[in-house]
Amino acid sequence: MCGIVGFVGREEAAPILLDGLSRLEYRGYDSAGIAVYGRREGLQVVKAKGRLQVLQDLVQGGRTVHGTLGLGHTRWATHGEPSDVNSHPQVSESGRFAVVHNGIIENYMELREFLQSEGVTFVSQTDTEVVAQLLEHYYDGDILDAVVKTLNRIQGAYALGIVCADCPDRLIAARKDSPLILGYGEGAHYLASDVTALIKYTREVCYLDDGEIAELTADHLWVYDAYLRPIEKERCHVDWEIRRKGRVRALHGQGDHGAARGIPQDRVSTHPGGAGGAG
Repeated sequence: MCGIVGFVGREEAAPILLDGLSRLEYRGYDSAGIAVYGRREGLQVVKAKGRLQVLQDLVQGGRTVHGTLGLGHTRWATHGEPSDVNSHPQVSESGRFAVVHNGIIENYMELREFLQSEGVTFVSQTDTEVVAQLLEHYYDGDILDAVVKTLNRIQGAYALGIVCADCPDRLIAARKDSPLILGYGEGAHYLASDVTALIKYTREVCYLDDGEIAELTADHLWVYDAYLRPIEKERCHVDWEIRRKGRVRALHGQGDHGAARGIPQDRVSTHPGGAGGAG
């Protein structure tokens, strides 16, 4: 029931993130947030309980949050009540990592207790904050190494979008049992939990499979397996058009969603269900 949108390119990220989230509102949610990195401003996180319009008003449609890389999220609460603090993105204690997450981390309490024993202070009730804090715990200057070590510790379902302030030119994505889609643009790349968030910006996409990790910059997109071995992904062309908010139909009279030409049906997120909410 949650939504993820990510962008890295040369345009202002916040308006694109907000627009993508607006296309996922049909999925149901109780809060929304964005994380945007700006060269001068650093990592900026703005989030709010309630409708997406509350967030849009806070950032004046994205005009007050500057940067060309970022993540957006709409949350349906599973761990912790709906609140500003429990909204995504969740941030590590130092502010270095921001994470959005669909799914459920089943062993989050065990990991939370481990991190607390290491002196980490938590501010939210979410399982997602555990991911941000684990990334911080394992980070030694190599973001992909920290991601692999973190994924090796967590159990459950996840679609993850990750921003690191030390790597201001790239997004990281990972998937297990929760849909995540990558989009190809000119001087830009995208990620989303549902292709409807991307159609306005690109129709060239690929679908992450379980256990895969992606690294996105404005000009490049790499996909790796769980051992960071490069993977060649098949690009698909999306032949859908949006007829009304939250609904899509294929062009040329081809049926709904999974019947669209060139789209693997088992990789398309079409309903508010799926891997559940977000922590």
